[in-house]
Amino acid sequence: MGLEAEPLAAPHPYWPRDLEIGRYVPNDRPTWHSLAFLFSVSAVLLALTWRAAGWRGWTGAPMRPGRRLALCWFAICGFIHGVIEGWFSLYHTDIPGDQSFLSQLWKEYAKGDSRYVIEDNFTVCMETITAWAWGPLSLWTVLAFLQRQPHRYILQLVVSLGQLYGDVLYFYTEYREGFAHSEMWHPLYFWFYFVFMNALWIIIPSILLLDAWRHLSTAQRALDSVKAKRH
Repeated sequence: MGLEAEPLAAPHPYWPRDLEIGRYVPNDRPTWHSLAFLFSVSAVLLALTWRAAGWRGWTGAPMRPGRRLALCWFAICGFIHGVIEGWFSLYHTDIPGDQSFLSQLWKEYAKGDSRYVIEDNFTVCMETITAWAWGPLSLWTVLAFLQRQPHRYILQLVVSLGQLYGDVLYFYTEYREGFAHSEMWHPLYFWFYFVFMNALWIIIPSILLLDAWRHLSTAQRALDSVKAKRH
């Protein structure tokens, strides 16, 4: 009886080039479909949140442009964390061979970081926490600011710190592996998918962290001043 040959892995576009993904099925949708979906939904959420934050019925006065932009950011985060990253959290084992729209979106993004098609332990854990913690909390942050809830800046600080911490680990773990999971210097896959799209979760949460720190420090100084006058 002869030995049965193992089936060859399907050709794939990911790095390293010798990566074996046995269940891989190539996308049947063009790249622009995935990018158009991501940016069109983000644009709609930005527009709706911008209008909601400018409605006087919520707080009696429209918010300043900077605060409205911050709420737009958290609304978009709620969508990306809860829906897109939530899909990865639930179906990361099926994504390489699945042809549903969100799976194809992840297979496209994985051209910039192939850890998303190999069930990388860190990536699965990090994205699961992001989806089920920072996703709902991002939406709560939007609601908290619209309703002027007293804990709104605490939520902003917690969510921004969590996002920043996760993204620093995301970059650092790949750096430790020599950026082996992407085609180095590729203008779309490396610089746009991997660097730019993730750098947003370094830059913007850092700004919002400092903003929350300033407001919370101001509130604490005011409380301390009142307590001092009473004594």
